[in-house]
Amino acid sequence: MRIDIITCLPRLLDSFFAHSILQRAQQGGYVEVIVHDLRDYTADKHRRVDDYAFGGAAGMVMQIEPIARCIRSLQAERTYDDVIYMTPDGERLNQRTTNTLSLRQNLIILCGHYKGVDERVRELFITKEISIGDYVLSGGELAACVLSDAIIRLLPGVLNDETSALTDSFQDNLLAPPVYTRPAEFEGHRVPDILLSGHEAKIDEWRHEQALERTRVRRPDLLDL
Repeated sequence: MRIDIITCLPRLLDSFFAHSILQRAQQGGYVEVIVHDLRDYTADKHRRVDDYAFGGAAGMVMQIEPIARCIRSLQAERTYDDVIYMTPDGERLNQRTTNTLSLRQNLIILCGHYKGVDERVRELFITKEISIGDYVLSGGELAACVLSDAIIRLLPGVLNDETSALTDSFQDNLLAPPVYTRPAEFEGHRVPDILLSGHEAKIDEWRHEQALERTRVRRPDLLDL
């Protein structure tokens, strides 16, 4: 998989992709993440990528011209499955969406900034709009990182145990059950005996029951999906 991220603040992304699972995924050849500085595609001598909003509204707006140049330059090199815009008014990100996107080959992610992008960007270039929650960030960079992480960890070979991702919360519309590790007892609090029994079928049954109960208490809306 290849993920191209377009941003006017590329340095914000450096550290996120340089550590842990995301670093190993790139080093192992499972994914290629390329960050593009939008300012490299502006004709303005001051490298500006924003301007005042028509109509006198507050805040600056990202211009269409540098975005169009960048996207078209990338699309001239390869075919992209989706051009994604990270925006608070997009479709709410969930596990179903990340599962689907993990099957794609090439993705472009556009990070918004200021008051957002010129609406014509969305009309002409964007195929999918995604939000990571009902709140507003200073820019789309953090949201792009969240989306990339959620996708990349699902790619075959990225996790040491590929079944791990299949038992995460939301994969079956349930929250994950509680988990424990050593020591078996801490200050009078013991690990449930069933987990120490070695009886695989009963352990699976216990985990499913715990997942159902945790979902019923914390996220009953998931049981209606």
